[in-house]
Amino acid sequence: MNVPETHRIVFASRNKGKVRELKALLEGMSIEILTLDDFPDAPDIEEDGSSFFENSFKKARAVSEYTGMTVIADDSGLEVDSLGGAPGIHSARYSGAGATDEKNIAKLLAEMQSVPDGNRGATFRCALVLYRTNGEFEAFEGELRGTISSRPSGNDGFGYDPIFIVPEYGMTVAELDPAMKNKISHRGKAFARLKESLCRRATCQ
Repeated sequence: MNVPETHRIVFASRNKGKVRELKALLEGMSIEILTLDDFPDAPDIEEDGSSFFENSFKKARAVSEYTGMTVIADDSGLEVDSLGGAPGIHSARYSGAGATDEKNIAKLLAEMQSVPDGNRGATFRCALVLYRTNGEFEAFEGELRGTISSRPSGNDGFGYDPIFIVPEYGMTVAELDPAMKNKISHRGKAFARLKESLCRRATCQ
């Protein structure tokens, strides 16, 4: 069955891990998720805001104006207590030009090499914006507290997941079952709040 045009939403991302998580969390709704891969000529949006919200809002508005559609955008990252909240909004580009997950993790672990176990607290944060074509928007946030391990562990997830330990489970986010991750993660919590809003306008099973 074709999904009505009014229930098509663009997720302003090309990150396959994020797209997979969003689609899993919105399963059962009469909504088709498109991504920036469906709009190869969409302009790149410079994430130069001073907060996760500012970056997600800027992306959502720009992509909505380009596509003429309702857009979901997110910005998320890792804040490490002992590093004064770094890498924060620079999480995806922490290791500089040509940054990869592996390079970012290596840089972070090198900077925390002398930090004792009791001082390795950190927070994953996510800010989501749902931007509509009439200029109205809603914002949703989520966070997850944990600690930074001394070395990567786990094969699932992406970003800093392999070094972020969830104390309640005694394992890294990358070691968690994907369904559990979607339930407890910073992005999962923000997406759940987004889903609650979308359910007021669409069909949920």
